[in-house]
Amino acid sequence: MGRWRGFLLLEHIAIRSQSLLPSPPLKSPHLLPVSKPGIKSFSFRFLSANPYPASVYGHELFDGNHDFAQNYVLESQEEKAIGKIPIKAYFLCTSIDLKTMQAENSRYVVPPTSRSTNYIALKYCDFPPEINGIGFEENGGCCRYMVVFQYGSAVLFNISDHEVESYLEIVRRHASGLLPEMRKDDYAVKEKPLLVEDMQGGPDYIILKYLDTDGIRIIGSVLGQSIALDYFVSQVDGMVEEFTDINRGMEKTGTFTMDRKKLFQLVGKANSNLADVILKVGLFERSEIAWRDAKYAQILEYLRDEYEVTQRFGNLNFKLKFVEVPSQTPPTPIPFEINVGVGSNVKFS
Repeated sequence: MGRWRGFLLLEHIAIRSQSLLPSPPLKSPHLLPVSKPGIKSFSFRFLSANPYPASVYGHELFDGNHDFAQNYVLESQEEKAIGKIPIKAYFLCTSIDLKTMQAENSRYVVPPTSRSTNYIALKYCDFPPEINGIGFEENGGCCRYMVVFQYGSAVLFNISDHEVESYLEIVRRHASGLLPEMRKDDYAVKEKPLLVEDMQGGPDYIILKYLDTDGIRIIGSVLGQSIALDYFVSQVDGMVEEFTDINRGMEKTGTFTMDRKKLFQLVGKANSNLADVILKVGLFERSEIAWRDAKYAQILEYLRDEYEVTQRFGNLNFKLKFVEVPSQTPPTPIPFEINVGVGSNVKFS
């Protein structure tokens, strides 16, 4: 429907609502609400171009066919039922002691549904209902969740900005290798109980029928891995820059002047970063939750694709190939081989 056909519809509805006394007047703001970010809806703007003659579309608007208007009212009501749950992912350190954290916060720990030991999920329901988003309603209360990963990520669900620091402080008490500057990413879940499919994707959000604890674990795992991957990529970028300077110096002088101890420390750091991404972050570990239920497998696959996890790891591995030992002619890359836990070894060289 063009902009001016929508204008004619508005005009016709206003006229009919005034002329039909027995019926209450329709209010156009409820019929055609302002479009919301991230939600498909209709809005009409009046432009300077001349409209088409009314007779072209008159038979469509004035013959009693108001399906569009009725359908739009229903669609608008359905959109209002969507609740937005904010998600915030942080990478704040290189290691978190989950055992001591679980012992100290045992009353908040959500019982695990898989054998994975690299994270814990915490649920807080003793908060007042004045919160952003629709929240998680259990026993009349609004719950908030925090998923904490051993490698240094924490993913917060339904926690407002001004309360984030108090939750992160809980994590810091059990953290080591705190970063001078945290990394952060934002995402959201929209709950839509009448959704036909199991999920729908959107810009910076995902639509689900409802968000349960397994959904929280799946979403938290991908966001936690993604924000950690950002950190490791930045580390590798710094090492690549150092080795680039070394190679340029060799190109100009024809000699290698860097201290060999420092050189091999850089190479060891490169290899340990790669091992951390594969082993600690568990980038290629199978999810038992997704394995048991196709619904969660679909969410997992969508988010990994949305955050380009595999592609970004490939880019990281490619950059590591430039971390070479410039003590030979030509420079020789340090090979790195690791068992990824699927019955075969992967060699990086």
